[in-house]
Amino acid sequence: MTPIAAIDHVQIAIPEGGEAVARGFYADLLGLIEVPKPASMATRGGAWYQAGLVKVHLGVEQDFRANDKAHVAFLVADVAELAEQARERGFRVKHDTELPGHVRAFLYDPFGNRIEILKPIEAGA
Repeated sequence: MTPIAAIDHVQIAIPEGGEAVARGFYADLLGLIEVPKPASMATRGGAWYQAGLVKVHLGVEQDFRANDKAHVAFLVADVAELAEQARERGFRVKHDTELPGHVRAFLYDPFGNRIEILKPIEAGA
C-alpha cells in the first residue's frame, strides 16, 4: 500500500457563472493567483487558484448547494486582520474559540461556502 504523500488541491463548488464573483474572494481577499485551467477542462467552467503549494480548484456544480459544514482550513499569518478585511468587503465572518491552542475564524465565500482560517498560538504568547 502506498501512503498518501500530500494534498495536491482542494475543490470547492460554485454555482454556474460564479467565476467573476469568486475572484473578489479567492484572489483579492485570500491572495490566491488565478492560473489557467488545461484546455481540455476549461469548457467546464470554474477557476483554478494557487499560492505556493496551496491549490484551490473552483468547480461548477449544476445543482449547487453551499458547504456550511464541510470546509477547507488555511493557515494564515494574522486571523484577526484577514477576518476584518473580509468583513470590510462584505463577506460573512464568524469568530470561533473552540479549538484549543489556535486563533481561528470562519469566512464565507460569496456563495456561502465556509472557509476556515487559523493560526496556532505560540507557547508563551
